[in-house]
Amino acid sequence: MTTRYTPWRDSRHNEPNGSCVQMGLAKDGTIGVRGTKVNGTGPTPELTRAEWASFIHSVQASREDVPDR
Repeated sequence: MTTRYTPWRDSRHNEPNGSCVQMGLAKDGTIGVRGTKVNGTGPTPELTRAEWASFIHSVQASREDVPDR
């Protein structure tokens, strides 16, 4: 069975060429992540809410070390 994610939301940090990362929420609370380069046909990693929160925290912490462009 394929998990249904809705609605798919685009990252606020999209590339100018239209490539971006999307995330969607399943009825069971699982969060799916996909890239738009393959039009939604590629793999969709599935994360629990706790895994998603840890991922976001890690990304935000790593951004603190990156100088502004």
